[in-house]
Amino acid sequence: MANQVEHALTDELLPLLQKERYVTLSTVDYEMQTPNVNAISWIFAPTNNFVRFAIDNRSRIVENIKANSGVVITLIGNGSTFSISGTARIAIEKLEDVPLKLAMIEVNVEEVRDVMFYGAKIVTEPKYDKTYDAQAAAKLDRQVMDALKKA
Repeated sequence: MANQVEHALTDELLPLLQKERYVTLSTVDYEMQTPNVNAISWIFAPTNNFVRFAIDNRSRIVENIKANSGVVITLIGNGSTFSISGTARIAIEKLEDVPLKLAMIEVNVEEVRDVMFYGAKIVTEPKYDKTYDAQAAAKLDRQVMDALKKA
C-alpha cells in the first residue's frame, strides 16, 4: 500500500481493527490548538468506512472532538504504519451495559495512508499488558468491545 491513498480501510486492515488493539489517536487540543496524541485500545471497525472507539466521557479527547472533528488514528500492523484520517463525532455520550462512563466516538474514514518511512518494515507489532486485575480487565474489555459492536 506504500505511496497509495485509500478512502476507506482496505480489506487487509479491516480485520486488524475488529478486536481490541493498541493505536494512537491524534486530535487538536481545544485550548492550545496544538496536536494532542493519546494511546487507546478499545477500538472497533464495523465496516471499511467507519471506526468506533470508547473513551472516558470526561476525557479531554471529547472536548477536542467537539471543537474540531478532525482526527488521525495511527495503526501499526501488516508490517507497516498507517495513518487513518477522518471526521469524528460523539455518537453515544454513555455506553450502556458498561460499568464505566464511556463515550463512543465514531470516525468516518476519509483517508488511509501507509506512512512507514522508505526501506523499512515493522517486524514486531506493539503489545501491552493490563497492569490491574487480569480477570477484571478481561471482563471490562469484553463489555466495552461488545458495546462497540452492538452500537
